[in-house]
Amino acid sequence: MSDSIHDTLRKAALAYHEFPKPGKLEVRATKPLANGRDLALAYSPGVAEACLEIQADPANAARYTSRGNLVAVVSNGTAVLGLGNIGALASKPVMEGKAVLFKKFANIDCFDIEVNESDPVKLAEIVCALEPTFGAINLEDIKAPDCFIVEKLCRERMNIPVFHDDQHGTAIVVGAAAFNALHVAGKAFEDIKIVSTGGGAAGIACLNMLLKLGVRRENIWLCDVHGLVYEGREVDMNPQKTAFAQATDKRTLDDVIEGADLFLGLSGPNVLKPEMVQRMTSRPIIFALANPNPEIMPDVARAVAPDAIIATGRSDFPNQVNNVLCFPFIFRGALDVGATTINDEMEIACVEGIAAMARATTSAEAAAVYQGERLTFGADYLIPKPFDPRLSSVVSSAVAKAAMETGVAMRPLPDLKAYRAQLDANVYKSSMLMRPVFEAAATASRSLVFAEGEDERVLRAAQAILQETTEKPILIGRPDVIAQRCERLGLVIRPDQDFQIVNPENDPRYRDYWESYHEIMARRGVSPDIARAIMRTNTTAIAAVMVQRKEADSMICGTFGEYRWHLNYVEQVLGCDALKPVGALSMMILEDGPLFIADTHVHVHPTPQQLAETAIAAARHVRRFGLVPNVALCSQSQFGNQPGGNRLREAMQILDAAPRDFCYEGEMNVDAALDADLRARLLPSNRMKGAANVLIFGHADAASGVRNILKMKGGGLEVGPLLMGMANHAHIVTPSITARGLLNMAAIAGTPVAAYG
Repeated sequence: MSDSIHDTLRKAALAYHEFPKPGKLEVRATKPLANGRDLALAYSPGVAEACLEIQADPANAARYTSRGNLVAVVSNGTAVLGLGNIGALASKPVMEGKAVLFKKFANIDCFDIEVNESDPVKLAEIVCALEPTFGAINLEDIKAPDCFIVEKLCRERMNIPVFHDDQHGTAIVVGAAAFNALHVAGKAFEDIKIVSTGGGAAGIACLNMLLKLGVRRENIWLCDVHGLVYEGREVDMNPQKTAFAQATDKRTLDDVIEGADLFLGLSGPNVLKPEMVQRMTSRPIIFALANPNPEIMPDVARAVAPDAIIATGRSDFPNQVNNVLCFPFIFRGALDVGATTINDEMEIACVEGIAAMARATTSAEAAAVYQGERLTFGADYLIPKPFDPRLSSVVSSAVAKAAMETGVAMRPLPDLKAYRAQLDANVYKSSMLMRPVFEAAATASRSLVFAEGEDERVLRAAQAILQETTEKPILIGRPDVIAQRCERLGLVIRPDQDFQIVNPENDPRYRDYWESYHEIMARRGVSPDIARAIMRTNTTAIAAVMVQRKEADSMICGTFGEYRWHLNYVEQVLGCDALKPVGALSMMILEDGPLFIADTHVHVHPTPQQLAETAIAAARHVRRFGLVPNVALCSQSQFGNQPGGNRLREAMQILDAAPRDFCYEGEMNVDAALDADLRARLLPSNRMKGAANVLIFGHADAASGVRNILKMKGGGLEVGPLLMGMANHAHIVTPSITARGLLNMAAIAGTPVAAYG
C-alpha cells in the first residue's frame, strides 16, 4: 500500500472513530422515562420489587435485567491482532469493534472492559468478580500462555459461559473448513498427517479441535518460530505446546512437511515455500491463515499444486476463515438457553452447523443476497460467506440444542423450531442489510457512470468504490476541476489513472454522443443543434447516452436538481418497450429492520395499473436484499370505509387477476399495515401475516412524506431511491444523499436484478 493511500485510510479511520461522537458504542434506555410514574417504576420505589425477586431466585435476573443478553469483551491488550502488546487502553477501539459485531450480527448487547493487569491469576480474579453483571464473558487479545490460565480459572469458578474467541472461535471455523476440505479431498481425519506453524493460542486451540474431530495426536507436527516442538525441547515451551511434542530427531518445518495432508498456518508471511508444497500429498489442504499476508499466497501454492484446496484469512480469496462465522452465534445460542458454560459438544455443534451450511443447497434467500456468486460446495466454497443470513438460525440453534442435550442449559427452549423461526425473523437489522449487497457487487465487474462527477460526495464515493468493490467508476466533469477537488479533499484517486472521465467541454466522443442522442430524439422536436447543445451541457443526458451505447452498465444522477427533470432524460434515452420507469422505491433502514416506501417520485397520482406495477416491481427489488416481500397498499381508506381508496381497490383487482409470487393486501391505513393484531381485528380474513415491509401509497405526496419523516425524525437511514423498471441501468438519487449513500447505490447498481427491475 502506497504512503498516500495509507495516509488517506488513516485519516478516514480516525474520522470514523471521532465523529459524529467519539467511539463506536453508546448506551440507550429500553424503557420510557417521561414522567413521575416512569421514574417510580424505573428507580425508587419500584426497582426494589425486581431486586427482591432476584434475591429470591437468581434466575430472575434474566427476566428483570439486561444480564441475559449482555456479554463482556475483556482484554488486557497484551496480544492485539497485528499490533502485539499495546496495552489495555490502546486496545479499547478493537474491543469496541468486537462489541459492535456482537450487536450487529446477533443483537447481543456488549460492554468492552479493558483491564490494566498483566498477571493472569489476578486478571482471572477480576473477571470472575464481574459475574453478577454479565450473561457471558468473551476473552480477547490476551497473550499466550496467559490466556490459557485466565480461561481455565474463569471456567472453573464462574457459572456463565467464558469463551476465548482467539482460541475457540478460530478453532471452530478451522474445524468446519477442515471437515469439508477432507470431504472434497476424499480423506478422513483419523488418517491425515497435519503440519502446523504457530504455537500461540489460536494454533493450539485449532489442533485441540482437530483432535476432537478425530485426528490422531501422533500425526500432528507443531512448529513455531524456534522450529519443531519435540520431546526434550526447553526453549519457549509451555504445557500446551508440550502436549504436541514429538519424539524425533527432526527439527524444522522443512524436515516434517514430507507427506503432509494438511498444512495449518497461524504464524507469519511466506513461511511455507513452494518446494515444501510439492512434497505434500496429492490434493494437499493448505490453510494459510496469517493476516494480512498468508504463509503462502494461493497462486504460488497452486503453481506447484494445481489441485490444492486452500483457505486464508483474507476476504479477497475463497474460503475466508473468519471468526465472525462463529462467535456472535455461539454466544446467541448460549445466552438464549441460559447456558452455564460453552462445552465441547456446543463447539462441535457449531463446527457441524457451519460445515453443513456450505454443503447444503443454497436457500433462495441466500442466493438472492449473494447474486452473481457461485455458492456451490467444493474446493472454493468450503465454509459459508461471513454475511450469509442463514448463520444466525443454523449456528445459534445448533448450539442451543447441544447445550440442552448436555444439561448445561438453565432455561431450555420449549420449541427449537419456533426458536429458529424467531432467529430468522431477526436477521436483517440496521446497516447489516447493505453488507451482503457489497459482497454480491464484488463478484460483478460493472462500469458505473456518475453524471455529477465534480460533486464532492461523488468523488468520495468513487474512492470508496475503488477500495470496496470491483466496479469501474466513470465520472462526467471537467478534468481540471475534478483533479483540483481530489487534491483539496485529500483523496488519492486521480483522473484517467484510477477512473475514466468524460469531459463535456472537450471529449473525442462528443460527435458520437450528439449523433446518438439526435437519432433517438429526431422525431421528438430535437434538432442537431439542440442535440449538440445538450451533449455539451446536460450531464444526465450524456450519462444516459453512454448507457444506451453500452459504454457503461449503469448510471447514477440526481445529487442536485429536481428528480423528475433527471427522469425526463433517463426516460427519453433509455425508455423502450421493455424498459420504463415504474416507480421509485426507498429502503428505510430502521432499528427494528427495513421498511420500503413507494412510489416516492415517479408517479404523482398513479393509476390503478401503475400502482399494481409498482407493487410487483417493489417485491422484485425487495428480494435482492434476501427478504420476503410483504406488500401493503396504503390509503386513508380502511378496507373500503372511505371512497378515497378506489384506485387502490382497483389495483388490488389487477393484482388478483393473475398469480403472484408475493403477499399483498389493501387498501388500509399504515397502522393496520404494520400492526398484525389491529389488522386482524379490522379484517380477520385478511391475507397478510405479520407486519408489512413494503408500503405502496396512492399519491407521491404521502409516500414522500412518510419517507422524509422516517429519515428526519425516525432515525431511518435511506438507501435509494431505487428507480424500478429500468433493469438497473439507471438510478436517480436525491440532493440529500451522502457519500456513503452513493456508495450504497453503487453497490446496488453493481448487482444483478431479475427480469426488468
